[in-house]
Amino acid sequence: MNPDVLKDVFTVLYNSSRKYICLVEYYNPTPVEVLYRGNSDRLFKRDFAGDFMNMYPDVRLVNYGFKYHRDNGFYDDLNWFLLQK
Repeated sequence: MNPDVLKDVFTVLYNSSRKYICLVEYYNPTPVEVLYRGNSDRLFKRDFAGDFMNMYPDVRLVNYGFKYHRDNGFYDDLNWFLLQK
């Protein structure tokens, strides 16, 4: 998600959920833009879950994990975070 629309996207996610929100992301402790197939402004890594919980303090972390691309042919490396309202 482009940082310019992050708050709007978080608002939609929060308002669309009754109980759970699952975020799947390319995690990085500090925001960083990554060149994606020769394009800028397309891929961003950051602590999306932490940013989401900062924006909505009533949300709590339920579980989280990591999927590795070599685990049963999974396509990519990613982090997932399950949040509860």
